[in-house]
Amino acid sequence: MIFGFVVLAVSVTLNAQQVDFSKMESLKPRSIGPANMSGRVTSIDVVRTQPDVIYAGSASGGLWKSESGGIAWEPIFDNELPLSIGAVAVSQKNPDVVWVGTGEGNPRNSLTGGYGVYRSLDAGKTWELMGLEKTRNVHRIIIHPDDPNTVYIGAIGSPWGDHEERGVFKTTDGGETWKKILYVDKMTGVGDMVMDPANPNKILVNMWQHRREPWFFTSGGPSSGLYMTLDGGKNWTKQSAEKNGLPEGDLGRMGLAFATNNPNRVYALIEAKQNALYRSDDGGFNWEMINKNRDIGNRPFYYYDIYVDPKNENRVYSIFTNVHRSEDGGKSFENIIGRNLIHVDNHALYIHPDNPKYMLLGNDGGLAITRDMGKTWQFIENLPLGQFYHIEVDNEFPYNVYGGLQDNGTYTGPAYVLTNEGIRNDYFLPIGGGDGFDVVSDPDDSRYGYAMSQQGYVFRYDKVTGRSSYIRPTHEDPKVKLRFNWNAAIAQDPFDNSTIYFGSQFVHKSTDKGSNWKVISPDLTTNDTTKQQQDKSGGLTIDATGAENHTTILAIEPSPTEKGVIWAGTDDGNIQITRDGGTTWTNVGGNLKGVPAGSWVAQIKASRYNNGEAVAVINNYRRFDFKPYLLRTKNYGKTWEHLVDENDVFGYSLSFVQDPVEPNLMFYGTEHGLYITIDGAKTWSKFNNGYPSVSTMDMVIQERESDLVIGTFGRSIWILDDINPLRVLASKGQKEVMDASVTAIPAVTAYQVSTRSAHGPANPGNATFEGENRRNGIASIKFFAKKPETPQRPNREANANGAPVRGQFAEGQGGRGGQGRPGAAGGRARGPQAKIEIFNQAGELIKDFEIPVEDGLNVATWRFDENIPGQEDEPQGGNNRFRFGGSVPALPGTYKVKITVGGESDETTLEYKMDPREEYVMSNLIARRDFLRDISVINNEVTKMSGKISEDIESVDKVIKALEGKRGEEYNQLRTKSNDIKKEMEELQGLIGRGGRGFFGGGSGDGPTPLQTEVFTLLRAVSGSYDAPVQAQKTSLKQIEDRRKELQQKMDAWYAENWSAYLSAVKDVSFAPIGTN
Repeated sequence: MIFGFVVLAVSVTLNAQQVDFSKMESLKPRSIGPANMSGRVTSIDVVRTQPDVIYAGSASGGLWKSESGGIAWEPIFDNELPLSIGAVAVSQKNPDVVWVGTGEGNPRNSLTGGYGVYRSLDAGKTWELMGLEKTRNVHRIIIHPDDPNTVYIGAIGSPWGDHEERGVFKTTDGGETWKKILYVDKMTGVGDMVMDPANPNKILVNMWQHRREPWFFTSGGPSSGLYMTLDGGKNWTKQSAEKNGLPEGDLGRMGLAFATNNPNRVYALIEAKQNALYRSDDGGFNWEMINKNRDIGNRPFYYYDIYVDPKNENRVYSIFTNVHRSEDGGKSFENIIGRNLIHVDNHALYIHPDNPKYMLLGNDGGLAITRDMGKTWQFIENLPLGQFYHIEVDNEFPYNVYGGLQDNGTYTGPAYVLTNEGIRNDYFLPIGGGDGFDVVSDPDDSRYGYAMSQQGYVFRYDKVTGRSSYIRPTHEDPKVKLRFNWNAAIAQDPFDNSTIYFGSQFVHKSTDKGSNWKVISPDLTTNDTTKQQQDKSGGLTIDATGAENHTTILAIEPSPTEKGVIWAGTDDGNIQITRDGGTTWTNVGGNLKGVPAGSWVAQIKASRYNNGEAVAVINNYRRFDFKPYLLRTKNYGKTWEHLVDENDVFGYSLSFVQDPVEPNLMFYGTEHGLYITIDGAKTWSKFNNGYPSVSTMDMVIQERESDLVIGTFGRSIWILDDINPLRVLASKGQKEVMDASVTAIPAVTAYQVSTRSAHGPANPGNATFEGENRRNGIASIKFFAKKPETPQRPNREANANGAPVRGQFAEGQGGRGGQGRPGAAGGRARGPQAKIEIFNQAGELIKDFEIPVEDGLNVATWRFDENIPGQEDEPQGGNNRFRFGGSVPALPGTYKVKITVGGESDETTLEYKMDPREEYVMSNLIARRDFLRDISVINNEVTKMSGKISEDIESVDKVIKALEGKRGEEYNQLRTKSNDIKKEMEELQGLIGRGGRGFFGGGSGDGPTPLQTEVFTLLRAVSGSYDAPVQAQKTSLKQIEDRRKELQQKMDAWYAENWSAYLSAVKDVSFAPIGTN
């Protein structure tokens, strides 16, 4: 077994001082989707006896499981390091045993790699790495049908370089040891592998010679072939044209399939000089070409799989761009999925062996299910597997996120929604087709912007009408052929909103938003003509889609601090800089020490702080070098320093962003997750707080809201709300902050917003995707604290019934992320508390409360309310479920927040604004607040009245209970008086409010509306508006107060006469007094 990967992971932990994210568990990102255009699904398996249990592996988004036939899904592989799934297999003899091979087996230009094979013994709850880490890409797994400990691994290997860890591996002890049982050479791996359903010792394997370079792909060669074993891999026979009827010459990739109901029938879809479908009727010993039409398959390097109906050897499925089916043993095929019904580009098909009508199809758009053999299909809409190349944001409210996806176009959607539900797929708007890449939102008007598809097809879009105008630049010399990368560069000028830049081998500049272009650079690449043969790329099957376009510009970065300074990075290792707006350029790529020449310059990020400073994100994995390269220059590229090495992080470099507020805070995305530094890149810490080890392709910081927005290549979009806690650690130092009793964190601007119901179904069930929304209409007060070692003294400020007094607690979160709870009262010991005090601009305390405090990051929540002097937050007594007590809406403005822990205090400020989508008048808000104060005062009195009666009814109930079983006239009379007095009290309570009986606290019947119902109705009417109270509401308030006084007088009189008489009657029969008031 190979343990190098495990050792590396451990060394990263030991050699670097890690940020203690365990003390910041509330600092978690949100997965917002979308899932409407999912991502590449590469492998599917189902528990045969439980067909609702489905496992779906994705190219770069991990492994997902459904136990509901595809209705609901959960990611079950997120705690593992690689999220690229090449194969998943369930032991049908023991379905708790599940094997996963990491690293997808579809070697396109954007494939991701894996690190070995994993096994679960509890149906995916936990996983164990079982070795073969250096295989990098595993395409097939076969579990012996009778022995779950015997497993065959088909390793296709990495297409990016020569290595020996490919071929067929076998274990007979559940993965403890492995033996390589089929190997050809360093360029040849498993293209397909199938087992005879009647003889588990008989296996067919396609060994496929292939190589991918940044500029070219070659499929096929003399090392490719079809191999057969009859003894479980001890001996192999390579089949040939002469002996077995295979095509002559070099072979390439193959798709293989046995017919379950007739194992002598075998199909082979073979890439050769002439691609064709072959059939064997003697178990794979001899072959005959039966179909060479183009409708049997295309693009063998990407998809070339064949499947047979398990109950009909003549029904054959070929999945490629489309899904075609044959009913005559492969002689003819027809497309079975209509146009635009299900996404194209198919990679996996599962056919249930007992019910062939039940099939699952995995493709570039996700997963689809049919239960009628392909007549109708259900697209699975809740698998967020989007592969984003770039991410961008605007400054709307709420702000929008933009990005382009692999084979799924370009989308925009909200970072959060002002609804009561999550972020549904319907909120995301398509703004471009093809493969999507970078997006630039027009800073003058976010209705417009620029996006592109592959090969430089850039366009200006209109989000409202859907109209797009293609603005791809040309060269004034028609003899000059422009070379655009698959993922071309575009940039907005930071000084002129009408100026944009676009990259081919030249930098193109437009000063009129793309209507006209001017070339402002020479060819900035190496212009190596040997790397410009993309039209011939493909090997046996030409596949010229632009994916191999090379010697092109990948990154354009104008300096945000120095006009005229522009950086450009290329796919062949050049970093060019101009300091005069493009008149002259200097290639500083040769100054990169320790970086192989010709590496891929994925990003350049110019400093927001210093002229001449920039960070280059470089990778070289396309040439089998998986080291991370992240370098910084402070002198316009004359010299560079490395910011990471392979002992700091795991995975090659993909993205970088420096915080615009705190220069020591940086974020670094690799192929296997997100890393953060708070000390200016001296040490890096992997961020695992709810974020998987996914390909972190691009990042941007939304500056107004201090959010880190992440575009992943496999798990769609994630947002880490409010990075201010990290800024505090970066500015003050982790040790100082964590050792201090309390450190207040600057608060982001909070908004009081109106919300509405979500788009789509009101009750959508479990199949609708809802990305995690942020909490609306609250202010988060965050602080670091050191939990006091000794418990605080019991709360002495409790009411007689043990309930806390005003301000004792409010909603909050401790360092562990749990919801804050009320502190114990009535003399019981409480845990350590943090006291939160909020002051207005006049220095007046308007709100105070406490929350439990934990070590690390704590979060308290303020709902924009202020206390009413002399009123309790929660008036005691009664059961009114609509008490709103002693607080009213605070006015928008800037507030001081004071946080006290263990006798030490710290302060910060908090700005609170009204919903920017609505208009308001401050004088109206003041009138509204004052009016609500008046309602609150009345409500407190009403609640006390209701609480008094409720408590005394309970006392009467105790008397009635005590009278049970007692006989005699005096007891009978007291029993009657008790029932009568209770009835009178309930009638009186009904006039006030029956404390939870009925939705608004009122009773039923034809009597007058309970007073508490009238109070709540008025409260709801006034608080739901930003206007001053109208005359009708003022009149209602006066009528309520008049009625309250009337009821108070009636209640006082009743107590003076009826209740006093009843108490005397209780005493007369020698019962213990139930009260003297």
